[in-house]
Amino acid sequence: MDTPTERHDEIRSIATRVGSRLRDRNETVSTAESLTGGMISAELTAIPGSSDYFTRGFVTYAYDAKRSALAVPRELLDEHGAVAEAVATRMAQSARDIADTTWAISVTGIAGPDGRTETKPVGLVYIAIAYAGPWGTQTSAVTADRFVFDGDRQSVRHQTVYTALESLETAITRSSPDE
Repeated sequence: MDTPTERHDEIRSIATRVGSRLRDRNETVSTAESLTGGMISAELTAIPGSSDYFTRGFVTYAYDAKRSALAVPRELLDEHGAVAEAVATRMAQSARDIADTTWAISVTGIAGPDGRTETKPVGLVYIAIAYAGPWGTQTSAVTADRFVFDGDRQSVRHQTVYTALESLETAITRSSPDE
């Protein structure tokens, strides 16, 4: 992904594939976004017919928003801070369950230029994907991955959107019974 236009075209291509896959499978998705501020939701809903699969997005930039909208416990935020695997996991689970969707994706991270600590550099991002399997199958699950992206604030945010959608596409493909 070199230029902003090429990056945007790649993001839109993945969002289109994700939407087609969800529509074909009659599945739904929701988002819980912190550092991207709704960019993932915007990409998913830019596709005509996205109301077939996209139900809602939560933009929970602040601690209180994560607590009130997604029920991320205060203790979890106190212990780990907002940029942590445990927080991304809880955000994805809550978005999936509150929105009652098949899939949810969450992102939390440090886009910069400020906000870094000794253990959390600018560019640190956690992406979590939650899946709701059919009741009684015990197949519901959530996974989270840690990334450290290079670049300025916009670059980190765009890399996050791209990687989040790519991760969702991979998860959907892997869950497909015919693949």
